[in-house]
Amino acid sequence: MALYDAIAELPLKVDSYSLERLARMVSSGFERVSTVYALEGGGETGKGEDVTYEAPAQEAQLAAGPVLELAGEWTFDSFSEHLGGLDTFPGYTPEQPVYRSYRRWGLESAALDLALRQAGKSLHEVLGREVQPVTFVVSSRMGEPPTLDPVTRRLARYPDIRFKLDGTPDWSDELIEGLVKTGAVDSIDFKGAYKGTVVDVDTDPAFYRKIAETFPDAWLEDPDLDDEAALKALAPFQDRITWDAPIHSVEDILARKVIPRTVNLKPSRFGSVKALFEAYEFCEQRGMGAYGGGQYELGVGRGHVQLLAAIFHPHAPNDIAPGGYDDLDPEPGLPHSPLDVDPAPVGFRRNSDDAPAA
Repeated sequence: MALYDAIAELPLKVDSYSLERLARMVSSGFERVSTVYALEGGGETGKGEDVTYEAPAQEAQLAAGPVLELAGEWTFDSFSEHLGGLDTFPGYTPEQPVYRSYRRWGLESAALDLALRQAGKSLHEVLGREVQPVTFVVSSRMGEPPTLDPVTRRLARYPDIRFKLDGTPDWSDELIEGLVKTGAVDSIDFKGAYKGTVVDVDTDPAFYRKIAETFPDAWLEDPDLDDEAALKALAPFQDRITWDAPIHSVEDILARKVIPRTVNLKPSRFGSVKALFEAYEFCEQRGMGAYGGGQYELGVGRGHVQLLAAIFHPHAPNDIAPGGYDDLDPEPGLPHSPLDVDPAPVGFRRNSDDAPAA
């Protein structure tokens, strides 16, 4: 693993850490809460973001304070190994096991930022890679009941933006026709790989096929192919099937019923930097495309996923739009795609991430 080897032996000194609560009411009607970790050591600060969606889990962590045993002198790899053996939810059981990966990613990304800052180097410098402007799409649900508003109102302000839309079987023919006319849809997310969550969507093979036929150039993300009728309905369109929710490792990619031509690599799902870098290398060696996705980050975590996209897959339909595009009527002056990521000269962060989180 040449990628991970480039950072594995970076020295890392952690003296202490602190936590900061971030919160925002979002357009889908819930309060998004996340936690920023600030790891201190050697006169430097490294930051990462825990994107666990379960607000009580975040509140429990904030109430407990910095109780994890993180202090010491490490290499980045030995710190990662240490994290892998810690219970990062002491006295609390998260609703979904994947939240443990989300929390680990928040801590590891902070540690990577700190190790690089202590070394006086940037991530792309250490990896020997170029940072390029990032193409991004805006992801959205279509409302209840679904209407064209989430697309047309955003296009009224930003006519060049592209979309990744959550497709649901209650889309009317009129709605679908309206979306086609915009010419702005890059991806449809069926949410068929989610089970037991608030975003679950019923499997509808006829809807799958209609969408695949009506949007001949769109990626088809996370269909429920455990349903034999759905598998048959999408058989002619397998080259456009891609995956997000089930992907936490290279093994998960290989385990899919349809091996994708491109795949969504969300850093927080992988938990460890090592697992994520292994996936980047796997895709490159196999000639498989990759794109990035966010988790409604409120702070430095958004910069992290944008920076990784700029290094590894800048020209893909990355679901990492800058904050503000989640509003139905986004304010003027937001950055356009492709996004200039503007990496900081040292650390794992953008220059804009050096400002206080808010």
